[in-house]
Amino acid sequence: MLAQLVNSGDNLSGGRCREEFERSFGEYLGVPHALSVTSGTVALEIAIRLLDLRAGDEVIATPQTYKASVQPLLNYPVKVRFCDVEPGSLNLDPQHFESLITSRTRAVILVHYGGLPCDMDAVTAIARRHGITVIEDCAHALGSEYRGRKPGALADIGCFSFHSSKNITTLGEGGMITLFDGALAERVDRIRSNEADAVYHEQVRPIAERTSAHPWMMHPGLAFTHGCGTIRYGGTNATLAEPNAAVGTVQLLRMDELVGRRAEIARTYTEVLTQFPGVRMQRGTEGVRNAHHLYTFFVDPASGIMRDRLVSRLDALGVQMQLRYFPLHLLSEWRAMGHDLGECPVAERMWFEQQVNLPCHPGMTDRQVDRLASAVDAVLREEVRGTPIEAGTARKTKGWT
Repeated sequence: MLAQLVNSGDNLSGGRCREEFERSFGEYLGVPHALSVTSGTVALEIAIRLLDLRAGDEVIATPQTYKASVQPLLNYPVKVRFCDVEPGSLNLDPQHFESLITSRTRAVILVHYGGLPCDMDAVTAIARRHGITVIEDCAHALGSEYRGRKPGALADIGCFSFHSSKNITTLGEGGMITLFDGALAERVDRIRSNEADAVYHEQVRPIAERTSAHPWMMHPGLAFTHGCGTIRYGGTNATLAEPNAAVGTVQLLRMDELVGRRAEIARTYTEVLTQFPGVRMQRGTEGVRNAHHLYTFFVDPASGIMRDRLVSRLDALGVQMQLRYFPLHLLSEWRAMGHDLGECPVAERMWFEQQVNLPCHPGMTDRQVDRLASAVDAVLREEVRGTPIEAGTARKTKGWT
């Protein structure tokens, strides 16, 4: 596929492959506008630009996400209010969300943590009452569902990442912005295409009348026909290249297969974890499907299971993991903006004391999954019962030798 594209003579910076990927993606989600960009971070940067933030405005955001979700806000003279999360889902808590709203609140940025959709009916109902824009960070959520609808089609603006760690990839990097509003979609298209995001008006005497140049010699755009009024922002080059888009289209066709494999891995882990009373799995609202970008569970220190000790013992057995994510309001740059410990006590308690993330990727083999499940089983038995880990006592499943 890629060899054919490279040898086709077509423009590799943008064309039919990108158009096909965007069309297929929009149809998959059920949104009228899907515009690809170079990364999920760029998608979020552009989405935040669309808010037209001014000094003194406020934005509410979840602290339980990767820093790219809110880092663009450091470039604006606005106040960020971090909203605590639900202890069962690690998603933004709708009740806390509403308590943070003021007359200056312009938007809320939420994340479907680990691929488990937020309680979007509650969030959007609150946002509509207060005239607040809802931005969905869907970096984890491609392949999940919320009561028959898909993330990215549940609010005002959706942002997706196609990083190599995500649910599909476009050669390592890529992103998508999804919208229902055609006017906003036009602004996104201008921004990503190195055009100014501005308000234009037709000229009485277009510049085109002042030159004898042939039309095909004129630079594309509005320079010959329009004047410019309000300039919001300058544009940038954020168009997704053709090879990336071609891979994205193929990956999207495999969506059910890839999410199905993640679900299979999750079932294997859950089978082990449900044996232990001091362990509970991530859970959300009814009527949702988890895409299992991350597999998350929680341990209760009162049961004798200490999270840090558990993770250290798993690491000693060769189980590689990352705890995602360090609460954003405690990062150095946000503490410099006045945030500190105690602002989001649930998020802090979960991350520092209870949360565990296990590897969950469709590229894992059955043998790898079962070795990992066996290690988790053995370590938890030692934590709960004081039973030392011995060779031959681990869980036996297919592929484990």
